Amino acid sequence: MVKDRYLHAMVRADLQEKMVFLGGPRQVGKTTFARFLGEQDYKTYAYLNWDNRQDRKDILEGKFPAGVGLVVFDELHKYKKWKNHIKGEFDTHKDRFHFLVTGSARLDMYRKGGDSLMGRYHYYRLHPFSSAEVCGARATPTVFQDLTFSEPDQPTNRAFVDLLEFGGFPEPFLKKDQQTLRRFHNERIDRLIKEDIRDIEQVRDLSALQVLVEILPSKVGSLLSLNALRGDLDVAHATVKTWMDILERFYYHFRIYPYASGAIKSLRKEPKMYLWDWSQVADTGPRLENMVASHLLKMVHFLHDAEGHKAELYFLRDIEGREVDFLITVNRKPWFAVEVKSGKEEISRPLAYFIDKLKIPFVYQLVRKTGVDYRKKNIRIMSVDKFLSGLV
Repeated sequence: MVKDRYLHAMVRADLQEKMVFLGGPRQVGKTTFARFLGEQDYKTYAYLNWDNRQDRKDILEGKFPAGVGLVVFDELHKYKKWKNHIKGEFDTHKDRFHFLVTGSARLDMYRKGGDSLMGRYHYYRLHPFSSAEVCGARATPTVFQDLTFSEPDQPTNRAFVDLLEFGGFPEPFLKKDQQTLRRFHNERIDRLIKEDIRDIEQVRDLSALQVLVEILPSKVGSLLSLNALRGDLDVAHATVKTWMDILERFYYHFRIYPYASGAIKSLRKEPKMYLWDWSQVADTGPRLENMVASHLLKMVHFLHDAEGHKAELYFLRDIEGREVDFLITVNRKPWFAVEVKSGKEEISRPLAYFIDKLKIPFVYQLVRKTGVDYRKKNIRIMSVDKFLSGLV
């Protein structure tokens, strides 16, 4: 079991000064992460889960076991007044305890509402396993520098194949069994809707929301039209928009948007949508694209949460229909672009076009075949498994 996750050292250091909020999808490993950190870095720690009746009582009464160094609050966001509560506990006990708050919904939504916790915490998003993490790579990409890749070997390719088939969530990835994967999909979606979302959000028609969840895997990688979804579900546009926002807050999917620049006439409307669990995508091509998108998002979030860079993930598309799958920027400046072509090695024309228009320093065209790595017209054509080894 991979317990020493990629965020361990950063979270441990930040806990010395502030609270740490750790968000991420249900069953991505947040509880295992918190318990492992408590066992490794503290003599004793307390784990309090809001869903447990006795723990909930202790949380509300502010009762923590004597002598503990770390207090872990799990699913505390389900308490309506959790922000004021944790602020009060931190201000009162920050000299005695370190506080780690974990949850399966976004914990940074305070910015849109009342009492601010600014200055009291650092926020991290825990992602599923990636190729680099599975293979034990600990290198951090340097912004505006070329990525550094591992030489292809059997473990790297094996990790890639397993991740593509079983996804990066710990349980199905470690079991590597199709029956486990199917049950994981069913149980995760059921609990997401009937427990997590139901407990916090006001959704009247949970069955229709579940239909939306079943539809979304087929929309991966294409422009996402809320009007088309509205028609599929026979509900109002505002309802679909609300449901999509809710599912995004609960880490079911994420959306990336077209990059806007004066150098190109870009389309600024529809985003593209991907799932946090790419193993739900049936077709291999979109699943591979989703897997790459998820790895890139993990790196962007790491650079933002741990390093403080204003890194963002976009795609490129202009009014004439030229499109490139992904663009990574830092401070809105292009760093590198990625096109996933699966089986094709001939240069992507849109990729070549956008290189000149946007002055993109580094460009990668990825193919499914292993053992490929060469340059052609300022574009590095390489195997997906090798490319992913250079990310977080």
